[in-house]
Amino acid sequence: MSRFGAAIFGCVGERLNEDEKRFFAEARPFGFILFGRNLSDADQIRALCDEMRQAAGHDAPIFIDQEGGRVQRLRPPLAREFRPPLEDVPLGARAFYLRARIIAHGLRALGIDGNCIPTLDVARDETHAILRNRCYGTDVDTVVRHGRAVVDGLLAGGVLPVMKHMPGHGLGTLDSHKELPRVGAARSDLDAVDFAAFGALKDVPLAMSAHLVFEQIDPRPATISPVMVELIRQQIGFDGLLMTDDINMEALSGTIPERGAAALAAGCDVVLHCHGDMGEMRGLWERCGELSDAAQTRAEAALAARRAPDDVDIDALNAELDGLIA
Repeated sequence: MSRFGAAIFGCVGERLNEDEKRFFAEARPFGFILFGRNLSDADQIRALCDEMRQAAGHDAPIFIDQEGGRVQRLRPPLAREFRPPLEDVPLGARAFYLRARIIAHGLRALGIDGNCIPTLDVARDETHAILRNRCYGTDVDTVVRHGRAVVDGLLAGGVLPVMKHMPGHGLGTLDSHKELPRVGAARSDLDAVDFAAFGALKDVPLAMSAHLVFEQIDPRPATISPVMVELIRQQIGFDGLLMTDDINMEALSGTIPERGAAALAAGCDVVLHCHGDMGEMRGLWERCGELSDAAQTRAEAALAARRAPDDVDIDALNAELDGLIA
């Protein structure tokens, strides 16, 4: 298998332009990610996914953030409207499985086969509002139980899960899209709660890093910290493909190519670039290049986890979820 580019890229519109087609053919990114700007109707989305894979020259995974609630790129009539995950916590793990399986059914029908969930950050009272109601619970056991249900539901529907934000963003009190959160919690508390949630799902094939600092461990943001990536690999035990959170987020400093290079040097496998800016993407690719040997092996293992969806009565699953909510 030819080596993939060490990036997941977005695009600017609803179809690839000629510059994007040429660039993606050259860079051969591991995968792509879609946002609201890329989504209008089912036929258009399927055509865009086909163009992306054709340009990259391989069956590239195409990701989306379809969490439910505020972070839900596909809305009716393209997809069911879901409540924020934290609101469904009282309904139990079955509801989280149903959510994920229903979401997966809709994504696969559009050509999308990766979803950036489960969110395994453990919610606290102080968790920033940008994240809090996207969480799956306020204690480790609940988050793990619901996270596992989501993983099972996505995989059953032929969609790759991406657990986030590793190794835990629940103590973040700032919005990492705009600022760098700093966590001063003791190592023992982090081990028992935040890191433990991810350790329980270390077999998930893909994960996304967190742009925040754990001050008692390392002064650098986790995404660009060799110490934190080593903790993810050794203590948490995750050996899947580790992508960065969006490299454009202002929690990180430096140019986009510098941020990407720092993340790969720290041990991340793939850089996620969401904005679709051609100049930034080209600069990132020129600096970061192809996957390392280890990252290529992890990428191939992640892709091997994709499977054909199981046969379900999707109307019955929707009715069951409606019953639980009612």
